[in-house]
Amino acid sequence: MTDAPSQTDAALPNVLPHYRTLLDETDWASLATPCGTGEILPAALARLLDPDPGTRAAAVFDALGAVTHQNSIYEATVPVALYVAAILNHPATAMGNRGRDADRAPHRPTRAALLDWLSSTAYDADDENVAAGERHCGKEFLDDYQEMRAFRDLRPVFYSAVQPLLGNDDAEVRAAAVVAAIPLVEHPALVPHRGELADRARDLLSTSADRYKRDRVFDALKAWGHDTSGLENADDLSARELRARRIAERASWAGGYAEEPPF
Repeated sequence: MTDAPSQTDAALPNVLPHYRTLLDETDWASLATPCGTGEILPAALARLLDPDPGTRAAAVFDALGAVTHQNSIYEATVPVALYVAAILNHPATAMGNRGRDADRAPHRPTRAALLDWLSSTAYDADDENVAAGERHCGKEFLDDYQEMRAFRDLRPVFYSAVQPLLGNDDAEVRAAAVVAAIPLVEHPALVPHRGELADRARDLLSTSADRYKRDRVFDALKAWGHDTSGLENADDLSARELRARRIAERASWAGGYAEEPPF
């Protein structure tokens, strides 16, 4: 959140721009990041499409890490997210990120890593976080946090890039796309897509053992009114019980202080 007038006040696109347009026509040096401005971003973002897998892997860290800090949305976050969405279906992102040693097994496709980042950013701007912000800062929270508001307004544009990957041939990409789509369909215009997404979510539960992704899917299905009792395995039940205990423990800790401890 910034005190100065935000660069995100500019008109937001209704459709996803071409990635080269975003790269060339964005005034990156004027956009705030956690550690300054975004002048390094154009070169780092361009490397996400490099033919060398090691270069792409480093670019994921360099480009996306430059706008990732403390679950916050910065001025540079929105154009970076647009660029990430614009290259999701580029052939280069279908290739695995592996080291320069050709004998090493390939890592997951670059687009799976991009989807994970877009998903994490979307959760940072989801309805739950807005509600928490309004509890602490008042109903004007989003009026003062223009970067988050801009990201939320663009959820239909991001979803347009994620949706084609929900049925991708690669299981990791499919799972990452489902989890990225979940916070995006909180947007009122995307509510009709929840039915399709619920089916994809059930498919994920039948194929993925990833704890984080399973938890996100269960949370979404329950929030949408679906009965998930028949979808849980023993690990899911154990994870749910552990989560309930931790919530209860946090509540008991909070009850022992007149003010919240400075953790």
